[in-house]
Amino acid sequence: MKKVMFVCLGNICRSPMAEYIFREIVSERGGDFAVASSATSSEEAGNSVYPPAAAMLARHGIRCGDKRAAQFTRSNYHEYDLIVCMERRNISSLLRMLGSDPDGKICRLLDFTDSPRDIADPWYTRDFETAYEEITEGCEALYEALSQKEKEFTAK
Repeated sequence: MKKVMFVCLGNICRSPMAEYIFREIVSERGGDFAVASSATSSEEAGNSVYPPAAAMLARHGIRCGDKRAAQFTRSNYHEYDLIVCMERRNISSLLRMLGSDPDGKICRLLDFTDSPRDIADPWYTRDFETAYEEITEGCEALYEALSQKEKEFTAK
């Protein structure tokens, strides 16, 4: 089983959207993944998914249930195989917290696409549609990359 942790600033918009979009992709296409999300900050810990983010997911038939924001912990680094951030700032925050990334687990979601870039925080931009589209693009590319890697591993 491949364990994937999505990370953003508050764990109320982008990373929970990525968590549930990726779960939906896995549910539709198959695969053995454990998926979670967390925040680099503690300021939203315990809060629900931000209503406009939850509404955007619901518009696409995805429910995020009773998801509550949680802060990334040092132990998460060892528990997860891949730590997928929404923007460079999230990577910088994790590296400050951890000191380094000795296993090369930390990456940016849209680096799996043909157009690597940050995903702007819709809390500030108010553009949840673009965030949803970019996160979906990244999650699809991530799924393909991980599925291809698994195929290569089993073929050897």
